[in-house]
Amino acid sequence: MTYVYIIESVYNRKEHYIGLAGNLKIRLRDHNAGKSSHTARYKPWQLVCYFAFANEKKARDFENYLKSGSGKSFMKRRFI
Repeated sequence: MTYVYIIESVYNRKEHYIGLAGNLKIRLRDHNAGKSSHTARYKPWQLVCYFAFANEKKARDFENYLKSGSGKSFMKRRFI
């Protein structure tokens, strides 16, 4: 399985990050340990939602969509 996930900063709830991972638990642990330069500034993070895909290409396509302008609007209306 490949997961597309949305995380939210615990202390700055306006900060969100969209990512892709094969092992979601380890990836969230890495974000909270500051191992990602993109998310270290706003740690700790909490999981908002995730989507499981059997097909990695479809997961990447969905991640790219959520990072697009219309995808961000969709995400804000539906998930955060």
